[in-house]
Amino acid sequence: MEQHQVLILDFGSQYTQLIARRVRELNIYCEIHPYNHPPKNLGEFKAVILSGSPNSVRGENVLHPDLLEIRGKKPMLAVCYGAQYLAHFAGGEVAASNTREYGRANLSFVLNKEPFFENIAAGSQVWMSHSDTIKELPTHGLLLASTKDVENAAYKIEGEDTYAIQFHPEVYHSKDGKQLLENFLVKIAGVAQTWTPDSFVESTVAAIQKQVGSDKVVLGLSGGVDSTVAAVLLHKAIGKNLYCIFVNNGLLRKNEFESVLAQYEGMGLNVKGVDASERFLTALVGLTDPEKKRKAIGNSFIEVFDAEATQITGVSWLAQGTIYPDVIESVSVNGGPSATIKSHHNVGGLPDYMKLKIVEPLRMIFKDEVRRVGASLGIDAELLGRHPFPGPGLGIRILGDITAEKVRILQEVDAVFINGLKEDGLYDKVWQAGAMLLPVNSVGVMGDERTYEKVVALRAVESTDGMTADWVNLPYEFLQKVSNKIINQVKGVNRVVYDISSKPPATIEWE
Repeated sequence: MEQHQVLILDFGSQYTQLIARRVRELNIYCEIHPYNHPPKNLGEFKAVILSGSPNSVRGENVLHPDLLEIRGKKPMLAVCYGAQYLAHFAGGEVAASNTREYGRANLSFVLNKEPFFENIAAGSQVWMSHSDTIKELPTHGLLLASTKDVENAAYKIEGEDTYAIQFHPEVYHSKDGKQLLENFLVKIAGVAQTWTPDSFVESTVAAIQKQVGSDKVVLGLSGGVDSTVAAVLLHKAIGKNLYCIFVNNGLLRKNEFESVLAQYEGMGLNVKGVDASERFLTALVGLTDPEKKRKAIGNSFIEVFDAEATQITGVSWLAQGTIYPDVIESVSVNGGPSATIKSHHNVGGLPDYMKLKIVEPLRMIFKDEVRRVGASLGIDAELLGRHPFPGPGLGIRILGDITAEKVRILQEVDAVFINGLKEDGLYDKVWQAGAMLLPVNSVGVMGDERTYEKVVALRAVESTDGMTADWVNLPYEFLQKVSNKIINQVKGVNRVVYDISSKPPATIEWE
């Protein structure tokens, strides 16, 4: 299978990741790279998409991509900023809009029977999000579509497979956005729709075998979907040369260390459990800043893996269950212009003292794709349906400093909440759920006595890949029942609140 099919050049748009999601939904492989750091194997990509950007082509800090090896040589779709860039620097004109062009609009086609708009009806709703507008098309520009307020909503360059649009086909509000991307990528660019879970397994196993050879690999298991799918992929590729380690970092859910080890029995994996809870809790003493806590947890993981790896003769590689959202949020998509949201403990490289090389078989796929790959590998559906759980565990669900007592409280609260979701048949209707221990106490009354105890926040979201998420409208009766159980059964808590924030603007985790 040809892996490198579509290249997305990122100019810092909040929607860039959604472009990738939509392309992947078409069974087409794509990669995001910063506009100023294109991949060295550029020639292997069959088509290129330029993303939008918060920047202006008229500003002082114009983002200048090098399109010498792309334009006119590969099919290219320029979205929003990309469309403005082509116009502004190729004989057209871009000016500030009198009013900000943001929100829903409807297309009217100027050029009929254009394959770019095949199977898309006139009046199709699209989503605008820009403050500049294209006044004049670039040299050889041919107008394709307009809206009520945007004359040059879509155009192409005559003599090239270069198309440009002012709207965002990747967002939900562009009703035919997926069809438009399919028209460009399949009908115009001729990209094959061959990227499936089975093809991913086949190509990834071959890539692992080529990368690792006969070397030994140590993998940190978490019990979650990502690391489990990574383990089964690696086992399929290198068999007995894979050594799995499950670490109790003291920040797991209630009884999770024992239950996860039992879960892996019968899967054919070589798994060793290591209780390092004291080491992690010691490393976190006095830390309150979320980034410092994440770094401390990440460093402790590395130290534990290094210590365990030295006990296995000939280990050369450390495997991780890193997935694409981890990379995007941690390192701003390969060092590009997008904002770094937060660091992830398994992203960013290894310290100099550690001699292991990294292998990350899931690094370029999203969470929902991981699940589909897991199903292709025959992994149990119940395990694949498990809610995501952050690598730093409860360490980023305890706001402020971390103590063993706070961990105990949150473990008990979390158990009541998650078990309650399962008992009421709500667990599979929620993408991720958890409880947060807040760094505040509140006044309460229990048995006619005044209390001054902790506040916990419950959170449940629905999502596809974790890049965006909406809060789940859990039944009031359920929330009432769970709140009563928590306050009555968990010593140290006297108030429960429910988080109704979506992502964006919030993130799924509180830290």
